[in-house]
Amino acid sequence: MALILIVDDDTAFRMTLAETLDDLGYQVRQAGSCEAGLASLGDGAIDLALVDLRLPGDDGLAFLRTAATTAPGLPCIVLTAYASGSNTIDAMRLGAFDHLTKPVGRDELAQALARALRAHQPAVAEAVDDDTQAGEQMLSNSAPMRAIFKRIGLVADSDNSVLVLGETGTGKELVAQALHANSARAAGPFVAVNCAAIPAELLESELFGHVKGAFSGAASDRLGRFREADGGTLFLDEIGDMALPTQAKILRVLQEREVTPVGGRQAVAVDLRVVAATHRDLEAEVAAGRFRADLWYRLQVITIKLPPLRARDGDVALLAAHFLRQHAHGRAKRLAPAALAALQGHPWPGNVRELRNTILRAIALSEGDLIDVEHLGLDAAPATEAATAATATAPVTVAATPAGTAEIDWDGPLDRAVELLESCMLRRALAVADGNRSEAARRLGLSRQQLYRKLAQYDIE
Repeated sequence: MALILIVDDDTAFRMTLAETLDDLGYQVRQAGSCEAGLASLGDGAIDLALVDLRLPGDDGLAFLRTAATTAPGLPCIVLTAYASGSNTIDAMRLGAFDHLTKPVGRDELAQALARALRAHQPAVAEAVDDDTQAGEQMLSNSAPMRAIFKRIGLVADSDNSVLVLGETGTGKELVAQALHANSARAAGPFVAVNCAAIPAELLESELFGHVKGAFSGAASDRLGRFREADGGTLFLDEIGDMALPTQAKILRVLQEREVTPVGGRQAVAVDLRVVAATHRDLEAEVAAGRFRADLWYRLQVITIKLPPLRARDGDVALLAAHFLRQHAHGRAKRLAPAALAALQGHPWPGNVRELRNTILRAIALSEGDLIDVEHLGLDAAPATEAATAATATAPVTVAATPAGTAEIDWDGPLDRAVELLESCMLRRALAVADGNRSEAARRLGLSRQQLYRKLAQYDIE
């Protein structure tokens, strides 16, 4: 019977979790701090640790760092109510096996424990999270993106080539930057090249450099992007648009780790990692003879496929709020309920880039602090148009309290309608989350502090 250590300062949660583990057939040892947890490790016999991210004194990451040396190979699963891209990546870099977001379901917990014990390898940890996630470049609360963050953390320290796939605007360069920033090459240069933006006849000189006099206009030597990225990471964006002759030379650089400048005779060694990206289906491109199969095999040592924004449940509201904070220049810009509904109903063919540009446009076009549908400039889908027409002529009934309903007066004050809708959404999110405020905040795309302020504003217990 496996012995599991729970390290969590929330006594009620720790006791509940211990009861669940006991029901699942595990032995349990408990600790209320990082220091107490490490002391328990010193007693030996621990098979797996469940560690809260936020602890008094040293946090869950400190536990993982120390456990890696004092109990190497111990699977650790970090529990957190504050999930973000950076803390997931940091966790995986520390060798964490997986992470669970509070509240933890019994089935999810059982499956994670079984996987971790079976694999018997280090597990999850999460870095301390800023509740607003304001410093994050990659924001998401969706399961598909959480899987991406884990994968980045797992492979960041590897020098293997990475192929990033995804539609236009999904954030492929952000993935490349995250891989670089979390690697041993972080102190080196990060060099990005958009292969589709450079004419084919100039791309070789751009990538490999040239010697003086190599061609008309080559007035001096040029290093080229491969040599500029020496010691760091080279990001080749839209590599699927690259001409076949250039592809052959890229393949040779990846194989030999040396570059020969255009017009030069002497190869120069380079030490770098290559991350490539494309929105194209490279397998289809290979079949059509437009992309070299050997280069495709070389690039896809590690593949990361980004989901489109429409497949990232809840992220439209989260990202819209982030872009408002980031670009409103201190003004208290906010989305009207109808505007948020329009954003959530839009298919986003341009993905996160399109959403960002939409918010920037709305900030510029809205005179007051409230951003409405007309400020977004979206092409309304028929369903959206029909819904807009219906709300113009008919009252809408929303649940105001668990015991009753309230009707929005569409001819009344806007502030009152917004307050009523917000209050109803807050109550509904709390009800769906069984009163768990962290889960309710996640569903609403709010930080926990923002949720608390809203609950106080509407006097919701």
